Amino acid sequence: MRMMFASALVALFAVSALAEDKGVAVEWGGLKSTTPAGWKEETPSNAMRLAQFKLAKEKGDAEDAELALFKSPGGGTVDANLERQVKKFELAKDAKPAVSKIKVGKSEATYQDITGTLLKKFPPFDPNAKVTKVENYRQIYVIFEGKDAVYSLTLLGPAKTVEKHKKEFDEWVKNFK
Repeated sequence: MRMMFASALVALFAVSALAEDKGVAVEWGGLKSTTPAGWKEETPSNAMRLAQFKLAKEKGDAEDAELALFKSPGGGTVDANLERQVKKFELAKDAKPAVSKIKVGKSEATYQDITGTLLKKFPPFDPNAKVTKVENYRQIYVIFEGKDAVYSLTLLGPAKTVEKHKKEFDEWVKNFK
C-alpha cells in the first residue's frame, strides 16, 4: 500500500512539473508568443524591462543567458539603438555584427547578432561604472518601431549558450502574432 501511495505521489509531482513547464505567454508590442518550455521567468531587474527570462547555460559555460524585453517610448531611432548595442562589445579586428531584416508580426524588425568581448558594467548606462571584460559573449538583439514606442529584446550570454538556444529563440520571435 505504501509503495502504491509513493508511486502515486511521484506521478502526481511529475505531471505537475510537466504542466508548469509549458512556457510563458508574453505580450510585446501588442503581439503575443509563448516561450519555449524551460525558459525560466524572472522578475524584471529594472522598470525598463517588460519581461525577463534565464536560459540554461551550455555545458562548460559559467553563466546562463538572459533574455529581456523592452518598450521604450521615445527610445531613439533604430540605428542609434543598434549602434549602442555594438558599443557594449569589444569586437575582434575586422569583425562586424550580422544584421538582417525579419518580420515580427506584421512589423519589419532589425535582427542584430554580435559576438565578442562584452564590456560589462553596472549600472549599464553610467559612464563612470567599472567595466569588466567578459570574453566570448554573444548578443542577439531584435528591434522594431511600434505605434507608441520602440520595442526591443536582447538575448545575451556566453556564445555557446546563446547558440544552444538560437533555434528556439528564432522560432519564438517568428511566432509573435
